[in-house]
Amino acid sequence: MKKPIIITTVVIAAIIAGLSSTVFTQNNSSDEIILSDAEQSAGNTETIMVTTTTNVVTDLVENIGGDNVSVTGLMGPGVDPHLYRPSANDVKKLQDADIVFYNGLDLEGKMGDIFVKIGREGTAVWAVSENISHESLLSLDNTGHFDPHIWWDAELWMEAAKVVATGLSEYDPENSQAYEKNLQEYLTQLEELDQDSLEKMNSISQGQRVLVTAHDAFQYFGHAYGLEEMAIQGWSTDSEAGIREIQNLADEISERKIKAVFVETTISPATIEALTAAVQDKGHDVVIGGKLFSDAIGEKGTSEGTYVGAFTHNVETIVNALK
Repeated sequence: MKKPIIITTVVIAAIIAGLSSTVFTQNNSSDEIILSDAEQSAGNTETIMVTTTTNVVTDLVENIGGDNVSVTGLMGPGVDPHLYRPSANDVKKLQDADIVFYNGLDLEGKMGDIFVKIGREGTAVWAVSENISHESLLSLDNTGHFDPHIWWDAELWMEAAKVVATGLSEYDPENSQAYEKNLQEYLTQLEELDQDSLEKMNSISQGQRVLVTAHDAFQYFGHAYGLEEMAIQGWSTDSEAGIREIQNLADEISERKIKAVFVETTISPATIEALTAAVQDKGHDVVIGGKLFSDAIGEKGTSEGTYVGAFTHNVETIVNALK
């Protein structure tokens, strides 16, 4: 039996912020569903049915909810949320949920109107980014929007974890102590991750602390851990990189003798490969330093299938390539 539903202020915020007119080109696959251990085990009817969007958010909810939640994630590893097109089956999963958690800040593109609709119908809907102050968010150039890639700053992801704990506790006050306990344990992990990442980045020489990627997903990471961030495309992948952008970036990489550039798990490596070729044409030998998780984390059941594991992988990959 469902407990009383609370519709959060995120619904109003979504209306005020306006909805993206993005044209989606990526189809959803019906097998891209992430199930928590609780959901896979015997169908306990007392667990809260949660639907999430990205697998980064899925992992967060599973950490805070523990055995009290069964989580269905709409987007699996390698899925680009900027281009994601929800199917009718996805909408049903959102409507059937007790609670929905999503990233917000327009990361999920045109799904914003769906969140508004199901919130009006009585489902509790939470954007995990909703309590992060505007002072802590990074603006996008002349768009009036904020960069949505908040999870690449571990301190900001701590604030997202608190939103999940609040949402679960308001829906299920009987288990609020369990959610608070899980939250505190997870915050300790994130604090350790934050400090360890900062120490490792400080081992890179100042002139090489430049992170070059396909799209602008790592502004928060660079801001938090002392790297200059450059990308071929902007924060959204809903556009094609032009020859001019590649050539301009190739000029800068060559002039500054940057050692390595990086591909991303959710984006074709073609643009980065074109960039390295353009740099090498200018006489500078740049390498592809590895593959970074950007808009999604890895396969469930692997170390990189957790937020902490994917974050650690990125840090070690960057340090090994640039140090």
